[in-house]
Amino acid sequence: MALVDQLRERLTQAVAAPEVYSLARGLDCTVAFSVAEQDVTIVCSTEGPQVVATQLVADISLSAPESAWHGVLAPCPKPTYHSFSSIQLRNPNFIVTGDALVIAQARAFLEAVFAHLNTAAPARSEPDLTRLSGNYHRVKSAGGEVCNIYAEAAGQGAPVLCLHTAGADTRQFHGVMCDAELGRDWRLIGFDMPFHGRSLPPLGWDGGAYRLDQATYLDWCGSFIAQSIGEPVVVIGCSMGAGIALALAAERPDLVKAVVALEAPLRPRGRRNSYLTHAKVNGGWHSAAYVRGLMSPSSPPEDRRRAAWIYSQGAPGIYDGDLSFYSDEFDGEPIAKRIDGSRIPVHLMMGHYDFSATVADAYALAGWIDGATVTEMPELGHFPMTENPPRLLDYLRPILAKLRP
Repeated sequence: MALVDQLRERLTQAVAAPEVYSLARGLDCTVAFSVAEQDVTIVCSTEGPQVVATQLVADISLSAPESAWHGVLAPCPKPTYHSFSSIQLRNPNFIVTGDALVIAQARAFLEAVFAHLNTAAPARSEPDLTRLSGNYHRVKSAGGEVCNIYAEAAGQGAPVLCLHTAGADTRQFHGVMCDAELGRDWRLIGFDMPFHGRSLPPLGWDGGAYRLDQATYLDWCGSFIAQSIGEPVVVIGCSMGAGIALALAAERPDLVKAVVALEAPLRPRGRRNSYLTHAKVNGGWHSAAYVRGLMSPSSPPEDRRRAAWIYSQGAPGIYDGDLSFYSDEFDGEPIAKRIDGSRIPVHLMMGHYDFSATVADAYALAGWIDGATVTEMPELGHFPMTENPPRLLDYLRPILAKLRP
């Protein structure tokens, strides 16, 4: 079968998927997929998305040579061929054109289309959430703010603090926290940062735009450890949680026994864009789509869908406000150089499908921290604890075994 015909067949199947159809609601645009000057066109209208034979002027166009489209249609595409956002932002073999607002409005739909172009569909496993116990902690920051912070815990033993990613909450770590094997030696604890998940804004919030900075982030994490846990912890953080875990080791070594940094960035500039908080863009759909593009196509589709679902539930502007810290402020170099690796072990774990924090970032950070290790996870993306918990646990258990008291 000619490649353009294969692409047409895959796109026809993709737009018939329930979630693709659902995410096309309200869209009025035309998307062209161009292979060697031949177009396969999707029209989104009130009737839903359809692949049409007629050549139309496209609002959004994705153009690439046949070799690049072969990469997209592979059973498990390689990194930067696996999602719309990775292609748009990181793959030089593709030319993506279109009005930025229209692309933002269509991003959730386009990510869902790409997720349905391939056949890999591994089964998922459901964590035993009955192992969790949760309650609120009244925490006062060093700056004097008071917040009722929601936290969950499972297992018994030395404390491990799990720090969620930008715009999300502790549900991301359920697959790790509820692991019975880890729970025999560790008490796994996670909390929702103020403004996130089940933690409301601090008392006295005036409704202004939320913006997270490193000093405030350190304050809340340090205050929670000191007031709610009461002893030093092993910190497992992902993405911005990995960044602040490293900052805690550098600035508050009295509170940290070790760091396991999942998808730790170096200088992740460019993650923010003006459509993350925009009156003409569905914030829930867009934030979820933006992170969906960072996950591996080999991770179970239902787990990827649930990982995106957490983002779709974030309050307006929270993901964007977190990226003020993660994308605009954070610089891993001076932080890494201040960590005493002989006192605080640091383990960096990186998925190959992550184009926000890369494997190269991890090796750069490790070069500045005495004794730091890097574990590459070729089949995982930016949210390993959520998109494929069993596979992450295969990598994580040996590391925690070395850290066991």
